[in-house]
Amino acid sequence: MAIDWQHYRCTGYFDELFESPGTPRAAAHDLTRYLGELSPAELSERRLAADLAIKVMGVTFTVYSEGRNVDRSWPFDIIPRTIARSEWIRTDLGLQQRVRALNHFIQDVYGDQKIIKDRVFPASLLKESANFRKQCIGMRPRHGVWAHICGSDLVRDIDGTLYVLEDNLRVPSGVSYMVENRLVTKRVFPELFQTSSILPVDDYPAQLYDMLSAMSPRPGSRPTIALLTPGIYNSAYFEHSWLAQQMGIELVEGSDLLVDDDDCVYMRTVSGPKRVDVIYRRIDDLFLDPEAFHPDSLLGVPGLMRAWVKNKVALVNAPGAGVADDKAVYAFVPKMIRYYLGEDPILPNVPTWLCMRKKEREHVLANLDKLVVKPANESGGYGMLIGPRASRSERAKFAELIKANPRNYIAQPTLSLSTAPTLTEDGIEPRHLDLRPFILSRGDSVYVTTGGLTRVAMNKGSLVVNSSQGGGAKDTWIVDLDSEPEAAVVNTKPARKRGVRGKRPPAAARRVA
Repeated sequence: MAIDWQHYRCTGYFDELFESPGTPRAAAHDLTRYLGELSPAELSERRLAADLAIKVMGVTFTVYSEGRNVDRSWPFDIIPRTIARSEWIRTDLGLQQRVRALNHFIQDVYGDQKIIKDRVFPASLLKESANFRKQCIGMRPRHGVWAHICGSDLVRDIDGTLYVLEDNLRVPSGVSYMVENRLVTKRVFPELFQTSSILPVDDYPAQLYDMLSAMSPRPGSRPTIALLTPGIYNSAYFEHSWLAQQMGIELVEGSDLLVDDDDCVYMRTVSGPKRVDVIYRRIDDLFLDPEAFHPDSLLGVPGLMRAWVKNKVALVNAPGAGVADDKAVYAFVPKMIRYYLGEDPILPNVPTWLCMRKKEREHVLANLDKLVVKPANESGGYGMLIGPRASRSERAKFAELIKANPRNYIAQPTLSLSTAPTLTEDGIEPRHLDLRPFILSRGDSVYVTTGGLTRVAMNKGSLVVNSSQGGGAKDTWIVDLDSEPEAAVVNTKPARKRGVRGKRPPAAARRVA
């Protein structure tokens, strides 16, 4: 018996694949027709094939649990999420606009602070920022770019409006899973890539390499680029080794690097020290350099900040970029766009109340049962309150936290996040999801991935999409309805292992089709 989409219901939410029961959106027409011809048994076989591919490819993530690091296979749902290219064009432009304004803002707050002098941004908000680094004052990175890599989380509300939920500018992660999701989908549904025009995502490593090269302080020569990882026990180590392998760059830990008396950075090799021009760092600011930040850090490199300030090495993302990775600062991004670019925002923010403001704080405290409350600098879905689903005691606890440190909390309405059909143990059911595109800035141009990482709340009714809290992922298709379909090419050749140092990359570190 084939799948009957008439029985698929998503009452009250915007569904990414269906306009109404049995009526797919234009971008999902080929997909739903194809899936509708499969029996539940055939669909289950495809799911098992995907699970096996993920295990064979070694696609994992790490969960910190009870003091132990637990590697788990990547949780993947085989039913893709589809978006029409006509809609994505506007989204792409909105993300480019946003990251340009954010880079202007970061440069401004470490420079003349004109936005504060002009009373567009409050001085008190910057003064109490947990991610403002005084060591960066007066610095101007190459091309004026601080947030070279940004992962902006997008959510869609009940009326179909696409909002920016937050911007991740410190050490954004997840892009490797975006590409691996596509590889798995091509293996499971190769026929669909012959009948649908699905825009590719596999150019990201090349785009990232080009951006990193453009940041080199020694233009004109082939730069030496290294990815700085905390090591194999970090939750994102799979991605670190994957990216290094894809780009053919060095994978290093802090102990592999040194800074000499001329403030140049060198990498220890069997042939002697080799100068490093660009470091793609996957370590938080405070652990980068024990001379400048935490003196007991064993993850960073002594003198690294001196080398960066003197433009002897490029650090990506730049230290201090996290000043804009703050949920209270997020509320001012529309004003930043108007202030720095003279443009109206293309993509809206989610309405946000700042608890540091008395009237807004009073509103939040009086409506905790209706709002989502978030700490300003947490990530991964931790430390937040979903008011409608919280107990009275949980809301009372958060009220005290807000009163004790209002600067640290913001509140937003509880959005009716869009859903998409998801294969569960109980059949195909709607599950809530978000989307994280990745944006690369190199000064003269901005690149946005065609789609991004769709994260899905696998638990029924849940709004939490983070993999560490039970979430999974889907492949994201940007479908060009006016073009020829993409060729169904699946690369099964092993990766070329050139230039990667440190721990051996997982089996999934391979060049993609």
